[in-house]
Amino acid sequence: MNYEAIKSIYLFEMARMRRTLLQSVVSPVITTSLYFIVFGTAIGSRIQEVDGVSYGSFITPGLIMLTLLTQCIGNGSIGIYFPKFTGTIYEILSAPIAMTEILIGYVGAAASKGLIIGLIILATASFFVDISIAHPVMMVVFLVLTAITFSLAGFIIGIWAKNFEQLNIVPMLVVPPLTFLGGSFYSIDMLPPFWQAVSHFNPVLYLVSGFRWSFYEIADVNPLISLAMIGLFLTLCLTLVAWIFRTGYRLRN
Repeated sequence: MNYEAIKSIYLFEMARMRRTLLQSVVSPVITTSLYFIVFGTAIGSRIQEVDGVSYGSFITPGLIMLTLLTQCIGNGSIGIYFPKFTGTIYEILSAPIAMTEILIGYVGAAASKGLIIGLIILATASFFVDISIAHPVMMVVFLVLTAITFSLAGFIIGIWAKNFEQLNIVPMLVVPPLTFLGGSFYSIDMLPPFWQAVSHFNPVLYLVSGFRWSFYEIADVNPLISLAMIGLFLTLCLTLVAWIFRTGYRLRN
C-alpha cells in the first residue's frame, strides 16, 4: 500500500476546503441555521412535538443528514471530475499508484469534509434546540458509513459526468427531493397508509430514520434494517467502482 500517495491525494483535496471556507463551511452552516429558524419557528409553533420530541429537536438529525449527503456527493464528484476536466487525471493514472489508493485518497477526503461539516452543524444546532444523543456510538457509525457511501456515490458521478451540468444533476435535482420526502421534517406515521408504503422505497428514509434513532430512540424503520440498507448501498457503490476501474470507463478514453 502506497501510503504517501494516499496522503498526497488526501491532503491536496483537504487543502481545497481550507481555500474555500466560505463556500465549503460557512454557507452550509448558515443555510442549516436558516432551516432551524424558519422550520423551528413557523412550523414548530404549530407542531409542538413529534413522538414525544420537540419539533426543532426532531428535525435536527434530518437536517444534518441532508447536509451530509449533499456535501459528500458534491465533494466526491468534484474531486475526481476536476482532474478529468483539466487533464491532470492522466498524470495520476500514469503514476505508480494503485486504483485502490486513488479511491481511498479521494473518497477519504470527501468523507472527511462531510463529517467535519456535519459535526459543525450538530454543534450549531445545540444553540437552537435541546439535543440528546441516546446512542453516541451508533450515531458515529451512521455518520461515518453514510459519509463514505455517498462520497463513493459522488466519486462515481464525477467519473460518469461529461460536463458540469451532469455533475450537478444528482446533488441538485435528486438528493434534496429524496431527503425532503424521506422523513427529514416529519414522521411517515403522519402520512396516509399509501404514502407510507411509497416512502419505504425512498433509500434516504432509512438513513434519516436510523440516524434519528441514535439520538432519541424513535424511528420510522427498525435501525438494524437502516444499517443493512446503508451496507447494501455501500456494497453496490464498491461493486460499481470496481467495474469502473477494471474497464477504465471514462477514465482512459
